[in-house]
Amino acid sequence: MKTLGILGGMSWESSAVYYRLLNQAVAARRGGLHSAPLVLASVDFETVAERQRAGDWAGAAAQLGRAGAGLPASLKSGPSC
Repeated sequence: MKTLGILGGMSWESSAVYYRLLNQAVAARRGGLHSAPLVLASVDFETVAERQRAGDWAGAAAQLGRAGAGLPASLKSGPSC
């Protein structure tokens, strides 16, 4: 199974829901104690929201883009547990 990279942090609550749903889907398909191999990049949404309030949509996009761009490198190196 491939490792999935997801960008979270728009709110930690939604990130937790995504994590739970992904793992429930994998467990339902594969059974047993299987879970989703994934890497989660989470951003501090307050800084994104500050940029949005200031009308700095390019800055918000760049911040999210940098976080997302880091996922492929994390996927290659694997989890650091």
